[in-house]
Amino acid sequence: MKKTYDIYQIDCANCALKIEKSLGEAEGVKAARVDFAKSKVYIESDEHIDIEVINQIAKKIESDVYIKEEHEAETEPSNRIDIKYVFWTIGIALLASVYIINHFVFLERNIFLLLNLLSYGLISYRIVYRAIKNLIKGQIFDEHILMTIATLGALILGEYIEAIAVMMFYQIGESFQDFAVNRSRKNIKALLDLKPPVAHKVVDKDFIDIHPERAEISDLLVVKAGEIIPTDSVLIEGESHFDFSSMTGESLPVESKKGMTLPAGVINLSKPIYVKVIKKFKDSSLQKMIDFVESNSMKKAKAEKFMSKFARYYTPTVVGAAMILAFIVPIYYMMIEGGTYASSLNIFIERALIFLVISCPCALVLSIPLSFYAGIGLSSKHGILVKSGSDLESIEQIEHFVFDKTGTLTKGEFSVVNVEGDSRVLEIAAHLESFSTHPIALSILRAYDKDINQQEVTDVEEVFGQGIRGEYKEQEVSVGNEKMLLSLGISHDYKSKDQLTIYVVLNKEVIGYIELEDVLKEGTQSLIKVLKDSGKEVSLVTGDQEKVSKKIAGQLGIDHVYAEVTPQDKAIIVQNLKAYQKTAFIGDGVNDAMVLMTADLGISMGSLGSDVAIEASDAVIMNDDPRLLLDAIEVSKATKRNVIENIWLALGIKSIVLILGALGFANMWLAIFADVGVSLIAVLNAMRLLRYKIKSLD
Repeated sequence: MKKTYDIYQIDCANCALKIEKSLGEAEGVKAARVDFAKSKVYIESDEHIDIEVINQIAKKIESDVYIKEEHEAETEPSNRIDIKYVFWTIGIALLASVYIINHFVFLERNIFLLLNLLSYGLISYRIVYRAIKNLIKGQIFDEHILMTIATLGALILGEYIEAIAVMMFYQIGESFQDFAVNRSRKNIKALLDLKPPVAHKVVDKDFIDIHPERAEISDLLVVKAGEIIPTDSVLIEGESHFDFSSMTGESLPVESKKGMTLPAGVINLSKPIYVKVIKKFKDSSLQKMIDFVESNSMKKAKAEKFMSKFARYYTPTVVGAAMILAFIVPIYYMMIEGGTYASSLNIFIERALIFLVISCPCALVLSIPLSFYAGIGLSSKHGILVKSGSDLESIEQIEHFVFDKTGTLTKGEFSVVNVEGDSRVLEIAAHLESFSTHPIALSILRAYDKDINQQEVTDVEEVFGQGIRGEYKEQEVSVGNEKMLLSLGISHDYKSKDQLTIYVVLNKEVIGYIELEDVLKEGTQSLIKVLKDSGKEVSLVTGDQEKVSKKIAGQLGIDHVYAEVTPQDKAIIVQNLKAYQKTAFIGDGVNDAMVLMTADLGISMGSLGSDVAIEASDAVIMNDDPRLLLDAIEVSKATKRNVIENIWLALGIKSIVLILGALGFANMWLAIFADVGVSLIAVLNAMRLLRYKIKSLD
């Protein structure tokens, strides 16, 4: 079973990594993920794990952290005064007073030392307290321990003001970092979390305010101008315009039509309207969209995995280097420069302490997940839902794009262009197809445009990939493609053109056929051209007739065509292709669950109505426009650039300052910048993605 929790008071990316590791090693847990960017914990286990057990594990790493069931209300008062700021104020005031008094009246040495230590205690008590707790737990390479060792070392060396100031500015820097992280969390979540705060339920010509999750099917709701549609509904009364951008990425307002379906999350722009609920909120399109983005957060991108693994070895390595710098290097320095070991020791212990401050891995761990989360938020803003950072990362790496035809590259709205044979061909076909919801069936019914008497049809059986058969007016009838004729062992002399052809069989004899045409979606030719021009392979895989499929492929410039294949065949074809190239399959998501799961990346077109598609897909293009695939590729590339920038920022600056610290050119102030300063820069750089402008396709 998979379960999601909210985690509070997690202000350290490296601590999140440690909690994730400990949870993953807990009994009964198959996999665990702590998402620092989202403040979420994802646990996959064989059976239910008590929340108290989860909290105990987390608190062993970080005592202030606590975990609750997802969506459980936060109960802590928001207006409470943080005691650390009170102690900071007293500590800073005391420190300033000491040095002002000492400037005019020379204080006795022990009193001066005692007041400095008191100031240090007031300002840094939280960090020292955490360091002691973590040291007892055996967490030697904790950032609080590193800061405590570094500043206590400075106190021993007589650098009182430097030790106190380093603790103070370290915490100030952390506060700025926390502010930036929380700001980025809110900005990113705003792109995904569109849950309406209230629904106005009509009761006896009046209305009452209820939570959207309490709205029941068939409830009548009032939606005022500027409000969000609370849950999937149908328009009953009123005229307005709607903003579908949160659901489809389409920025143009949509004019209202009585009876139109309005998904949750759509904004009513103009006037009050009345809507009837057709789905509970938990089953709504908006909830599916939110669940989709969070449903596969166990999957880490390669860059995240690399940095997580790197951070585990980085801190012990740097601490080891600091020990060598403090106690081994002085021996060689003494041999070269002369002097005593003690004098050399003082020089290099100070450098080692600076080394320890720099070594905190938070910036490294923080630098990547925020970029991926921002990229996922940006893509959702443009109507592309991506499940995880791993999937977003892989979009731009795809070498071979395999498209389904109907509903993906074409509109799936067939029109009958020709009927040949017996005068009853359209009548018989329409009566059988009235039992099907396939786009071809709906097209034949539109063309017939007469009343259907379903009581005249019996023993109906829909044969997947072939057609439909049964009895009409007590005569054996089949309506389908060439595959159905072959399965029945029936031959014919009819010669159709390059259109999609549906044959009508009466008493095992072909009495005629119906020709239909599907229309290409706008911009599909440009899409295929851009993909091919960028060096990508493109293939068409469809269950439709070969001649029709080749005609469509010719219009689009697609060279590789696999026609008249079953869903199982599609999966085999994609399986073979991905053995040589990283392959994505793009389909309508209704009958393609198997192949969507087989591909390296499965992308559904406008499939929020299909639970199977959501489960099987790695990404969903919500407005049925395949051109958004290019936007997805661009967001993937932009996210990758941002990730690389953050990696170089974190590793580059830390490496430079570590070298400067070892050589004696970096002081504690620069060390603090290399820690919290770099973290802050990484957060701000990730936030830039939210303002990234996607170039539109000409």
